[in-house]
Amino acid sequence: MPREGFDKELQHLEDGILTLGSMVETAIIESVDALKQRDLERSRELIALDRKINEKRFAIESEALAVIAMQQPVAIDLRMLAAVLDIADELERIGDYAKGIAKINLRIGDGPLLKPLIDIPAMARKACDMLHRSLEAFIDRDVDLARALPREDEEMDDLYNQVYRELMTYVIADPRTIEQANFLLWAAHNLERAADRVTNICERVLFTATGELIEMDVEDMGLEGMPG
Repeated sequence: MPREGFDKELQHLEDGILTLGSMVETAIIESVDALKQRDLERSRELIALDRKINEKRFAIESEALAVIAMQQPVAIDLRMLAAVLDIADELERIGDYAKGIAKINLRIGDGPLLKPLIDIPAMARKACDMLHRSLEAFIDRDVDLARALPREDEEMDDLYNQVYRELMTYVIADPRTIEQANFLLWAAHNLERAADRVTNICERVLFTATGELIEMDVEDMGLEGMPG
């Protein structure tokens, strides 16, 4: 295939990553909004829609593997294709976190929440903002942004700790709240892990642009969804 045709294949894969990223961002925001609004039907829809995220991930993976097999790319092209495979996997796993939050909403049921949600929606917005910019860094091969984004994870940690402290005050005041407090804490945990996976994406950006394969500071525990 001439270089022009090969470049179009690569562009199509990048477009696919952006589409998948948009799907995941929407799932995160809407899963938290459904939790906040006590919209159980929307949570059921989001759980069903997770299948489309998975299908998109597998489509990207199949296309990337076909390009590798047919074109035998070298150097930066091969690094880019390897990054596409890894980033698609990271995005699908972040989608699992959104599905986990939707399941949490169903587990809580149609009763009221302990308190109006403030910090958990803020975590969702921050996670999506970091994710969006990490994908911009991938498309633009922006090494500076890829190096800077993981440092913003401290803000997510602060929000998570705030959620934890506040929920514990409810549990101490009334031990009967422990089940819902645990569910809400797990929702916050999923959002914290979503931000951790942004760090993994940034690592792939650096690898694509520079060939440097390093592990950044934020540890990714690799947890998805929720137990049970």
